[in-house]
Amino acid sequence: MSEEILRVLIIELSLEDGEQQLSTLRNAGIAVRPTTVEDEEELNKVVEEKALDLVLLNSDHPDFSITQVSDVVNRAGKDIPVIALIDDFNVETASAALEAGARNVVSSEHPQFVENVVRAEFENLEQRRKTRRLDASLRETEKRCHALLDSSRDAIAYVHEGMHIYANPAYLQLFDYTDFEDLEGLPILDMVVGDDAGKLRDVLKELSKGNPPPDEIEVKLAMPDGSPKEAVMEFSSASIEGEPCTQIVLRDKSVDPELAKELRDLKTQDLVTGLHNRQFMVQSLQEAITATQQESQSHSLVMLEIDNFKSVLEQVGLAGVDLLLGDIAKLIRDCQTESEIAGRMADHTFVILCKKQPMEHAAKIGEAIRAAVEGHISEISDKSVTLTVSVGVSRSTESVTNPQDLLSMVSGAMRQASSAGGNKVEIYDPAKVTGDDADDSLHWIERIKEGLNKDKFLLVYQPIVSLFGAEDQIYEVLLRLQTDDDDEIAAGKFLPHVAGHEIMIKIDQWVIQHAVAKLKTHREENPDAKTQFFIKLSNETLARPEVLRWIAKVLQKYRMSGDCLVFEAPESKLMTNLKPARQFLKGLQQLHCKFAIEQFGSGLNSFQILKHLPAEYLKIDRAFMKGLPKSQENQDKIKEITDQAHAQGKVTVAEFVEDAASMAILYSCGVNFVQGNFLQEPEKVLAYEFG
Repeated sequence: MSEEILRVLIIELSLEDGEQQLSTLRNAGIAVRPTTVEDEEELNKVVEEKALDLVLLNSDHPDFSITQVSDVVNRAGKDIPVIALIDDFNVETASAALEAGARNVVSSEHPQFVENVVRAEFENLEQRRKTRRLDASLRETEKRCHALLDSSRDAIAYVHEGMHIYANPAYLQLFDYTDFEDLEGLPILDMVVGDDAGKLRDVLKELSKGNPPPDEIEVKLAMPDGSPKEAVMEFSSASIEGEPCTQIVLRDKSVDPELAKELRDLKTQDLVTGLHNRQFMVQSLQEAITATQQESQSHSLVMLEIDNFKSVLEQVGLAGVDLLLGDIAKLIRDCQTESEIAGRMADHTFVILCKKQPMEHAAKIGEAIRAAVEGHISEISDKSVTLTVSVGVSRSTESVTNPQDLLSMVSGAMRQASSAGGNKVEIYDPAKVTGDDADDSLHWIERIKEGLNKDKFLLVYQPIVSLFGAEDQIYEVLLRLQTDDDDEIAAGKFLPHVAGHEIMIKIDQWVIQHAVAKLKTHREENPDAKTQFFIKLSNETLARPEVLRWIAKVLQKYRMSGDCLVFEAPESKLMTNLKPARQFLKGLQQLHCKFAIEQFGSGLNSFQILKHLPAEYLKIDRAFMKGLPKSQENQDKIKEITDQAHAQGKVTVAEFVEDAASMAILYSCGVNFVQGNFLQEPEKVLAYEFG
């Protein structure tokens, strides 16, 4: 914000008070362009004619009320936040100011408060302006795209859920339609004849499941005169007015397919290296970023550059450099897998897009390429040339909105590797914590490693009790870390600091192995007990299908059946990792383990997730337990969730039960099981008296 000029209208009780507010902002390093007014006529003129960012208005001003100033701003159709400066600041005065039309309120007697609120409102304003500019740009882009589509000789249609939502004139002409209204809403299957309709139907089914379409299929089109026409149907993901759909391009099969493919490859290929060119890579990055925004799919990016390129150029010349670039391209192809897309971004800069892959995978690819380049000798004329490369690794996140941002991050990591002497891989994570939090993260990683190595972890168990007399003996397994003073630290204190790190998998494995061992001993001591354990899983574990084989081995080692374990994960985490979670759940079902969704009901449409993750247990979101006896809204929500869950054959569990009144309400709502400190706090022994 220090580089931005804040254009602010200050309406204070006196000129001195106005100067004081202005001084507060400037002392905070904010560049301010102030304006003031004397009467309503001047206020209307300033708001109408001047470009303002904020209004600072003293709520006790005798000539200007909050409602009056807000109305002037609204009539002008301006997005100018009005911040009320309140001398006697309390809940009542702040609420009254907000109700009168203020965007925010602040105590005029606390300069730091004023500064923080002004900064926040200005940043919010800039974000709204950016969004409006992006919306306008998007509309203009869509307008241009439609113009290009309308002028294209290719027959192009857009399809959503198998129905036409757009077709260009060439497509309409092909099927003898004069107006798109005659085609709108008709199924694309009507355009295909014979067995090819089944082929297209299979493609549409895969699209409905969220799977990517094939590049193309060969079909016979149903022509208006009744004759079939052989064609190639090309698919690509697209969107219209923000809604995802599929673009379909029809090409005459009579055109030599090999020649057509060669022409397409030439458009996307770098001639020197044979890798993809910059234009194609930028397009691929944009598609990856869009997927991250819409589907929370994480993609990683590797960038590498030849070290000391200037001296290399002097050594081998331009022609020799082309040969070296070709050698590096071959090494990249040898190291990449089918999930990667590699391209040349600049003279001696390459990128590898690792689709749907975590940072660790991208780092391994980068290290493999670095080692391969270091160990390779290129023969250029009569010279033997060795090279090294600097490698950067980054990933797309929801905060990344365009390829330039992602390229900037990965380039920054690569520059760090180069500055450190080159021949190195440097990882940059935009979501990585910084400052004191970063130190905390490293601190906890070291403590957790020590806990794993020196057996400082321990498990405690909290009963999950039936409200309707079921004989199930169920405990949730909870993790604790022992300190040197024999104190215990709950998992909630340290796990958030290491979320996203590979060490989460080791923690989960430690818990699973020790829980199964404990359960084995308990069942041997209590042969009649059919005790089950609920065990939490992290996102990192859910993304690793190989852990399933490890779980199977643990069950075999202790001669335990998988139905003694119920694994659980929060709804919000599952929604952002749906595909790997679905695959993991399939593996758990094969092991006869069960699954529970925690914090259920926290989403906009929670039951939608059950179409993808058929969990047996639903643990109702703990937020609905807050003040349950006095909150009719929470009671109604729990009843709604329970009724809908039972209709689908699901078992419900309410956590964090803290009083008898809540127990009675949960019973009346039909909740199957309850858990909380009111029943029993977590203990190191399995000693709860069920039934």
